[in-house]
Amino acid sequence: MTSTEQRLERAGLAAITATGLTKRYDTTTAVDHLDLTIERGEVFGLLGPNGAGKTTTILMLLGLTEPTSGTVAVDGLDPARRALEVKRKVGYLPDDVGFYDELTGRQNLRYTARLNRIPERETEPLLDRLLADVGLTDAGDRKVRGYSRGMRQRLGLADALVKSPTILILDEPTVNIDPEGVRDILGLVARLRDDHGTTVLLSSHLLHQVEQVCDRIGIFLRGKLVALGTVPELTAELDDHWVVEVGVAEAELDLPALVAGIDGVESCRRSEGHWVIEADRDVRTAVVDAIADARGHVLHLRRHDADLDAIYHRYFSHDLPERR
Repeated sequence: MTSTEQRLERAGLAAITATGLTKRYDTTTAVDHLDLTIERGEVFGLLGPNGAGKTTTILMLLGLTEPTSGTVAVDGLDPARRALEVKRKVGYLPDDVGFYDELTGRQNLRYTARLNRIPERETEPLLDRLLADVGLTDAGDRKVRGYSRGMRQRLGLADALVKSPTILILDEPTVNIDPEGVRDILGLVARLRDDHGTTVLLSSHLLHQVEQVCDRIGIFLRGKLVALGTVPELTAELDDHWVVEVGVAEAELDLPALVAGIDGVESCRRSEGHWVIEADRDVRTAVVDAIADARGHVLHLRRHDADLDAIYHRYFSHDLPERR
């Protein structure tokens, strides 16, 4: 097969495919029979609490640890057998980035460029662009030992992009970054997808950030992929989480007391001039009946669409640390 034929064949492959991917450490199963396909040019969010198995999955994708069983392909390559080829194609930002502290940010990036055999005439314009993209133009010529954790994360993202990867893997890229920096990084991820067709795997436990940029989301819990789809697809499955907004004519009506005995009602609170009821089932008819029995009048009643908070509640309420 010619090189052109190989490229054409590979163009039809998914960016990342895992089938039955499993990793065990003694009696602990970190990743449990993972089946996952990430298409080319999509931003995929791998969501789960610390210890869910996200980082172990990433290490197997990069060929940095071997699966116990199952198979994985990155750009059509087996990372366990062809790790160097995979690393040439994949940019990786770990959750704890390491740099040479006595060098400046630019010098660290220049070193990475040399390792990747980027011609010197192309290096400086490339570094200027990358430092600007991650918001480090003014800090690029300062020594990294004076960088904050957030600045190191930004520099790590620039470092991962030096070789212009076709696949980018980001492990908790927005940890310890200020809100403006988060917007910048998520905006850059979207531009990489939209302008360059870069495939991005973004591992995180921050659902609301991931919602802003990811095309699909996989929810990872205790080593298993427990849900997969777009945000609308995931929220459409949440029949056990209802948020009902109720407006009543009588301001003095004690609605929490009226609905406290209704099966399924979990809470009732006042918010911006109306009542918000959370329940694990459809309680709308029972709520209307309770208000009528109290001689009250319903002005409006509508169900809020389920959102990421509902996803959070279903999957992570007992496993995920408090959001920052």
